[in-house]
Amino acid sequence: QVQLQESGPGLVKPSQTLSLTCTVSGASITTINYYMTWIRQRPGKGFEWLGSINYVGRLYYTPSLESRISISRDTLKNQFTLHLSAVIPEDTARYYCARDTRMVLTTPDEYWGQGIQVTVSS
Repeated sequence: QVQLQESGPGLVKPSQTLSLTCTVSGASITTINYYMTWIRQRPGKGFEWLGSINYVGRLYYTPSLESRISISRDTLKNQFTLHLSAVIPEDTARYYCARDTRMVLTTPDEYWGQGIQVTVSS
């Protein structure tokens, strides 16, 4: 029913801004009490919560990336977008979007997208 699909570049250069968009179908990104969330998994590491936007548009970011991260949304397109500036090779990861009544997510479930691999290089 609910489907999430990540899209964006698979390769970005250091110092550039990474923008990834999550398209949600089957449910509104403004459904009451739901958070729209970005998570990533770097090679050999666990899932890392990056940030969320709640149903009225309030933003929450992991402190470790707060200076470089932002999330926006387009309610008409039912999409929300991650922006990560000044990327470095350590930002190479598989990036996931998710929809849940919980905010900080570290365990994949059916309400995550399939993820998109992003490599920061050259």
